[in-house]
Amino acid sequence: MAKVKIITDSTADIPKLIVEELNITVVPLKVLFGEETFEDGVDITANEFYEKLATNENMPTTSQPTPYQFEEVYQEVAREEETHIISIHLSAKLSGTIQSANIARDMVKDQIDVTVVDSKRASYAIGIIVVEVAKLAKAGATKAQCLARLDELLSTTTVYFIVDTLEFLQKNGRIGKASALFGSLLKIKPILSLNNEGEVFPFDKVRGQKKAIAKIYEYFEKDFGSQSIHVGISHASAKENAVNIMSEMKSNFNISSDVITDIGPVIGAHVGPGTIAISVTLAK
Repeated sequence: MAKVKIITDSTADIPKLIVEELNITVVPLKVLFGEETFEDGVDITANEFYEKLATNENMPTTSQPTPYQFEEVYQEVAREEETHIISIHLSAKLSGTIQSANIARDMVKDQIDVTVVDSKRASYAIGIIVVEVAKLAKAGATKAQCLARLDELLSTTTVYFIVDTLEFLQKNGRIGKASALFGSLLKIKPILSLNNEGEVFPFDKVRGQKKAIAKIYEYFEKDFGSQSIHVGISHASAKENAVNIMSEMKSNFNISSDVITDIGPVIGAHVGPGTIAISVTLAK
């Protein structure tokens, strides 16, 4: 029986130990500081990125993988053994990564079975989905079983995030519907999320981060109650804050698994340091 292979991109911000344990293939995006180009998670770490960001006058930019990079990855995976590939990626509203994956899929469609999925999410809101599907694939699930679980995850995964400033989202053109917040942010902490199209939008706004986190807990309580959940907290150079939030969530929710991870260079270039994102999905 053909195996199922899960492929994602570096914006999923999955810790390397989990990537290795579940045999997930990660296609890197690039981050650029002027003339310097780095592959996300390959030749620049999250810590190195935020250190460089603090001392660099220029706003970093990012670029997606080319279709040929995806084709090479698909070909390499298919050479190993008969495989069904499920390729899960960053929201099309935030990047052209999914377009490159779709072009590559069409390039190899006569030889390789590739299903490309727009997660309509970013950072570990992608990762939490990829990890759960990869667990199934590792356990020997069929392609149909993996895709069925993927559909469930896409419909139940919720993410809220808080940024220190909207400057990075604005300058990199990823602000989406949150642009309406400008001019009204004096001491206001916006709670942002991603809508059904995968676009950033302002979910709510309160005064101060503590109140924002408390409000997010209220939303999770309403959505999930006492149900068993998987939780992922990704942070941009704000680990202590992430650890404290996870501790509070463990005291208040029925958590099946938990992950704290860095927001990597590419997503970090769009949200800026200090960002905290909390992703939750139903356990099974």
